[in-house]
Amino acid sequence: MQHAMTPTPDVLVCGGGLAGTMAAIAAARQGAKTLLVERYGFLGGNATGGAVAQFNCWQTAAGRRVIAGLAQEVVDRLETYGAARPHDVFVMSTGHPMDRVEYATEVLKLVLDDMVTDAGVTALLHTQLLDVNARNDRIETVRLLTKGGIVTVEPRVVIDTSGDMDVLHKAGARFLALDEGDSLQPATMMFRFGPIDFARLDALSPDEVQALAREGFEAGELARAALHLARDPFSQDAWFNISRLGIDATDTYALSRAEIEGRRQAWRAAQFLQRAVPGCEGGRLQAFATQVGIRETRRIHGDHVLTAEELVQPPPFDDTIALGAYPIDIHPAVGGELIYTPMGDDHAYQIPYRSLIPQGLANALVAGRGISATHAALAAIRVMTISMAVGQAAGTAAAQACASGGGDVRRVDVPALQRQLQAQGALLA
Repeated sequence: MQHAMTPTPDVLVCGGGLAGTMAAIAAARQGAKTLLVERYGFLGGNATGGAVAQFNCWQTAAGRRVIAGLAQEVVDRLETYGAARPHDVFVMSTGHPMDRVEYATEVLKLVLDDMVTDAGVTALLHTQLLDVNARNDRIETVRLLTKGGIVTVEPRVVIDTSGDMDVLHKAGARFLALDEGDSLQPATMMFRFGPIDFARLDALSPDEVQALAREGFEAGELARAALHLARDPFSQDAWFNISRLGIDATDTYALSRAEIEGRRQAWRAAQFLQRAVPGCEGGRLQAFATQVGIRETRRIHGDHVLTAEELVQPPPFDDTIALGAYPIDIHPAVGGELIYTPMGDDHAYQIPYRSLIPQGLANALVAGRGISATHAALAAIRVMTISMAVGQAAGTAAAQACASGGGDVRRVDVPALQRQLQAQGALLA
């Protein structure tokens, strides 16, 4: 059964995580007719369904801001609902400081609803990608499976923000292989625990916290040697990021096993918190995230492959569309530690527009964790603040491609794109 809903949008965004939602909002605000497709009944991806519950690394260690634009608007709107804690700095399990904004995951769903509605985006929820028809260098049609039947969409530009790059995979695009000796970063099942006596918990020194985490890991109660958490603004609960699930999440059987094992790991971790961690004795496991959080699967082979060396140097790019300062933070598939490469005190790096463009396709862009970057570079640029900035750039570029480039993303006037992003509050230098 064919359904005629929005058959020819200017911009089709597949995947309603933060990157995709920002891309859709940015495109619609530039006047593009925009369709946003999401498999769940809400937007936000890892930020809501994955319950990550904090936006990290808005600035360099010296305090120079690198992320603003639509990402800051998300926080401003969360604050209007009373659903974001003040911007602060915490100490990571590695002993390094990190700035963040903690937020209420359920209210973020409402904020994103508000933003897409205000922008005029058509959001198609409870919708799965079915197949893609690509001919020569263009994606011609995308078929979607909805509650009302199959919808065939004929977009001018497609932005793949599905995380696993499902659209481009079905379109036959090229992907990067993992470097020799590397493995995919593991997934995490976030869980909510409380109530917590934060005065007692916060009184622990970083060394005491790390000793407790090591104790839990060596006893087999924690899957990683960390007690990383994000506080809920509305309660004495917190979301904990302390599980570790080494899988290829494009394998449906492995992903299914990981959801089950992730809940088991969360339960064991909650028992350890109750038993061993000061301030947590009166708490209990309150909720699991809707899904395991995925750090890495497919990465597109783009016009430029961003490398870790380019983050560390960093060279200037003529086509910069976003900045970042998050460190290279690799979660090994096994073991309890992190492979952590901090940046300098006032170190920031640039992300080029060419890393959003898949080789061999003229009317497609990528945002989120599937952009063209090496395994090590992705370990820095995968975080949600940077994903929002890149999503904003992708959506703005897609709208410009429709307006003046015939839908060809390589014909976008990059200086004009950069000026438009800066006018929207994005930071590029």
